[in-house]
Amino acid sequence: MELQPVLPNTFVIERRYPASRERVFAALRREDQKRRWYADRDGREGTAFEMDFRVGGRSISRARMGADTPFEGVELVNEEYFHNIVSDRRIVSAATMTLGGRPISVALLTIELVATDSGTDLICTHQAVFLEGADGPEMREHGWRVLFDRLGAILPEA
Repeated sequence: MELQPVLPNTFVIERRYPASRERVFAALRREDQKRRWYADRDGREGTAFEMDFRVGGRSISRARMGADTPFEGVELVNEEYFHNIVSDRRIVSAATMTLGGRPISVALLTIELVATDSGTDLICTHQAVFLEGADGPEMREHGWRVLFDRLGAILPEA
């Protein structure tokens, strides 16, 4: 089997939330809140989520893909390591994603929070290399856009 070439990609997503920078950062760093907007989602059954939010710590999310995907029952694992954290301002992490035990991507994720008169601007820069069998940059960007919409939906509640 001939390997496909890797596919590098970068995208930037910006969101404006009517919440303080501290409130948005809490939803990114607190395991109970991140689980709500990040791990528990449609199309997959979450089997594990744990987070050690500190420089050198890691987050791991495991899920079984649902019947509405071509990968029904296959395990999806995202393992993230935190490299730089500035409270209420920035998170830099690196993540690997596997599908059925096969690596499909390696990513560097930078999330910046900027206070505004109306709340907080979130700026996410996602730099990744997609490997054989990966979902690809378009699907990944769409997925992050959905996740940041979900984040915005929980901000008033938490």
